Amino acid sequence: MLREVGPPWLGSPWPGPRWPWWGPDLQTLRDTLWPLRLPEEGAATVRFPLDPIPSAPGAAPLQQPQALVGLSVAPAPATATPPALVVLLHGLGGSSEARGVRRLGQTMAGAGFGVLRLNLRGAGPGRPLAAGTYAAACNRDLLPVLHQIAALAAPAPLLGVGLSLGGTVLLNAALAEPGLLAGLVCVSSPLDLAACSDQIGRPRNRLYQRWLLRRLIALTQDDPFGLDPAEQARLQGPGAPGSIRAFDAAITAPRWGYPSVEAYYRDASPLQRLLAGAPLPPTLLVHSLDDPWVPATATQQLAAAAPAALCADVVLTAGGGHNGFHARGDGPSATWADQLTLRWLQRQLS
Repeated sequence: MLREVGPPWLGSPWPGPRWPWWGPDLQTLRDTLWPLRLPEEGAATVRFPLDPIPSAPGAAPLQQPQALVGLSVAPAPATATPPALVVLLHGLGGSSEARGVRRLGQTMAGAGFGVLRLNLRGAGPGRPLAAGTYAAACNRDLLPVLHQIAALAAPAPLLGVGLSLGGTVLLNAALAEPGLLAGLVCVSSPLDLAACSDQIGRPRNRLYQRWLLRRLIALTQDDPFGLDPAEQARLQGPGAPGSIRAFDAAITAPRWGYPSVEAYYRDASPLQRLLAGAPLPPTLLVHSLDDPWVPATATQQLAAAAPAALCADVVLTAGGGHNGFHARGDGPSATWADQLTLRWLQRQLS
């Protein structure tokens, strides 16, 4: 039976959708159909050096300098010492410029936090500066960069917030080094990649999958360091990927050293490690029961069976779609989930 879940401090988890964004699909598409005009924030570009890696399996390591790109936003009003620095990670096919990422960043900065919107390998303004693309588990990239960001934040703590796949990426990093982040929020994040791949492949999600796949293929082909001929062949012609699973089998899994897409989905999914009680920083997981992209089953399983050693709050709402959460009573520039994330992070610091 589907039911809402929330820790005692939350109160009423979900006040219901904001008119006229009823149902999971309108919740999911609201930012696309009715984009907010967000104010300019004067973000400063920060580059984080990466170790050279092969541009494709079997290729020689690229010697050109590579980097991930972050956009740093100072707190407003100006604060001499922000209470923490929040690193925000985008979802699949997104970047630091995604509206949800920018809106949440401005909510955090408006509350006095330092904010850094980070682009994963090859995403957004970082596309010209790194070969290849990212994956749900990319600790090879992310952990060294998080250490660089933590040094910039010191002595203030480093907090993480990931939207959709960005939350999965941060969870995998936190499981590898639990002490690196002082707190972590994951909104609509896949915990079981195979189940998520099956969900997005359902007939009712045909348009979603086509849109995501088109973005992923374009991102892959737009590699300024060149594309391996074998990869190029796998992306074209009658054998071109027709699903996210097929794309992961052709590109993501081999690029990140997995022998198969099944191995990638198994090893990059955080669920089993979380159920086993692997250490984590204080963590908040927010998921909607009607999410059309990422099934809530894994988060429900965690909420029901999570061991006492797991330092996590789980919030399951009746509505909200995928990273939507446009609720009654929202302000003009922050969703219910944005405000929940802010309150939870403030509680961790207090």
